[in-house]
Amino acid sequence: MTPKVAFVAADTEEARSARERLTALYGAHAEGEAQVVVALGGDGFMLETLHRTLGHGRPIYGMNCGTVGFLMNRWREEELPRRLAAAQPVHLHPLAMTATGRDGQVHHDIAFNEVSLLRQSRQAAKIRITVDGKVRLEELVCDGVLVATPAGSTAYNLSAHGPIVPIGARLLCLTPISAFRPRRWRGALLPDRSEVVFEVLEGTKRPVSATGDSSEVRDVARVEVRQDDSRSVTLLFDPDHNLEERILLEQFTP
Repeated sequence: MTPKVAFVAADTEEARSARERLTALYGAHAEGEAQVVVALGGDGFMLETLHRTLGHGRPIYGMNCGTVGFLMNRWREEELPRRLAAAQPVHLHPLAMTATGRDGQVHHDIAFNEVSLLRQSRQAAKIRITVDGKVRLEELVCDGVLVATPAGSTAYNLSAHGPIVPIGARLLCLTPISAFRPRRWRGALLPDRSEVVFEVLEGTKRPVSATGDSSEVRDVARVEVRQDDSRSVTLLFDPDHNLEERILLEQFTP
């Protein structure tokens, strides 16, 4: 039996056309009435959908109508009910980011991929890193630093030469971005229960921004990051295209 499906699409001609064809084939329901949300687009649109639907409790099945599509299943119009019935769930917990600006304002956001700090000017950033109340790095001179989830370990974290982490691993990646001092520090793997605090040093001279997925806070003084186990989303993947296998495959791809 076909579940009640809501189709949501990225604002591209390809994704909108895909939604029209799937709606004609299978019908469609409003999100509030649906049992499954089918997201049509790329990874960026999937992240938007995860943020927007957090707390709704409906699983999300993505089909790639974008570029990379790491969080998406392959595009195919046929046999959608069968694919949904056979799909395997993956539960993701977001990172909670608390960013305090140099003006004293406090900003809260979440991230399913990563929280990243980046320099805002030509000057390298200087950042102190504390993990679970203990200073682990007194001063990191860098372009930036990030904390990534296992799902996000293949995104910006990988581009910054951070490790790929299996989706079931209860770990977070702490990865520097173009570290200058200490030059040989390549980051750390932390238990997912860890709380990481970044303190921006010399923030007036060396301003830093903080970004949770796509939400940015400028001129931060302090950023706290932890995994929020109280909230989660469920993604659905085809058995031959599941997220755990894709992350494993990335580690053996030349």
